[in-house]
Amino acid sequence: MTDFIAVIPARFESSRLPGKPLADIAGQPMLYWVHRQVVASGASEVIVATDDERIAEAARGFGANVQMTSEHHASGTDRIAELARRFDWASDRIVVNVQGDEPLIPAVLPRQVADLLAANPDASVATLATHFVDQAEFENGNTAKVILDNRSRALYFSRAPIPHRRDGGWPAVARRHVGIYAYRVDSLLEISAAPPCAIEECERLEQLRAMYLGYRIVVADALEVPVHGVDTEADLAAIRRRMARGAGKA
Repeated sequence: MTDFIAVIPARFESSRLPGKPLADIAGQPMLYWVHRQVVASGASEVIVATDDERIAEAARGFGANVQMTSEHHASGTDRIAELARRFDWASDRIVVNVQGDEPLIPAVLPRQVADLLAANPDASVATLATHFVDQAEFENGNTAKVILDNRSRALYFSRAPIPHRRDGGWPAVARRHVGIYAYRVDSLLEISAAPPCAIEECERLEQLRAMYLGYRIVVADALEVPVHGVDTEADLAAIRRRMARGAGKA
């Protein structure tokens, strides 16, 4: 089995949902549920990386390993890169970035994405995808899409419904991106050190920086289809209803 470190970047500020990691879900902060699932993945180490003492205090309260990071980071990738430099992680060490707004992320996925990167030595980043369930999900601007080549490498990510089908309808090749990433430390540091690129800033998708720099991103079908993460108040309400029915508590 692949040895990997998992890091959960968590920030308080959010344009759509401030304080999101601390939002109450079934009596616990959202971050608790993310952390619980990542611990269950079998990562050799799980770290919550934050710049906010409110988040740090809550995470320490449920036993998480918390590392404070700079408040000036523009992305979770940058926050993880700070830890890689601080702890001088080996250049070939695999680090998995699990977003702090995925309280129902299946525990199998952090290990899957780490194993995927380990099995593809010519790739610098690994991530996951799944099929869309309906046209509305495909057209939702909050949902990232990914298009693959014939070797399961990412060709492009977008919030727009891609590819566009000229004769209308919903293209079968469209894939919903699952926002979990595995990096090798050397690639992580190089990507973080580069300035944001135009397509990244346009789409507000940080993985496009890696593509712009020429890094290969390998993509696989998620072994378990995750529930959508929390981007909006409506998403949070849906997760609360699901948790109230007992989903995710196994």
